[in-house]
Amino acid sequence: MDINLKKNEIFKLLKMKKINITVILLVLMMPIANAQNEFKSLFDGKTTNGWHTYGKSTVGNAWKVENGTLHFDPSAKENNQGGDLVTDKEYSNFHLKLDWKVAPKSNSGIIFYINEDPIKYKNTYETGLEMQVLDNDGHPDGKIDKHRAGNLYDLVKGDVEPVKAVGEWNTAEIISNNGQLTFILNGVEVVKTTLWDNEWKELVAGSKFAAWKDFGTFKKGKIALQDHGDNVWYRNILIKKL
Repeated sequence: MDINLKKNEIFKLLKMKKINITVILLVLMMPIANAQNEFKSLFDGKTTNGWHTYGKSTVGNAWKVENGTLHFDPSAKENNQGGDLVTDKEYSNFHLKLDWKVAPKSNSGIIFYINEDPIKYKNTYETGLEMQVLDNDGHPDGKIDKHRAGNLYDLVKGDVEPVKAVGEWNTAEIISNNGQLTFILNGVEVVKTTLWDNEWKELVAGSKFAAWKDFGTFKKGKIALQDHGDNVWYRNILIKKL
């Protein structure tokens, strides 16, 4: 037998085994990669695990878990039992999805990139940006430009208004990735803007937040559901890190 031929056959076999092992490893790694890119629940529908009231370690009694929803009940806000509900974890690049509905004349918001330093910042909105949650027709904010449901509050007006009637569920999405911010409401893109560049600084300078030097500057932070003193419900709260 030709020795060189035998060597070539051995090399081919070894090469094939190496390729097979590589393929197997790639297949085994796919579920891990997919799991890292999947949406994860921020609300289990039964408890407020993973959340707390801004500046506190617990959740105020005004935030109630009811039938798989988080309900802010203003009638239970006595004795400082309200406050914005904040995630325990911080997020930088993310895709957030959730459902919300409001009672007539109600106002709330989804606030993100919050720097939770209650000594320095008394409220979530002193640092965080907000996607407005609102009864457009019943609340006074509905008459103010850039304050309507789906707007980037006081900064960017939505291109369209696909918000549903009061009492119906809306699906909101906030996608923030390397400074590119997109709001989607009921499957329709309503806001698209760039964060932290010179145009962003001009937007902030022309808003009610102009005097707050740290507003909208943080690139990583917590997410909050706002207590604006009105009945509001949230459910199906999911997030994916980008």
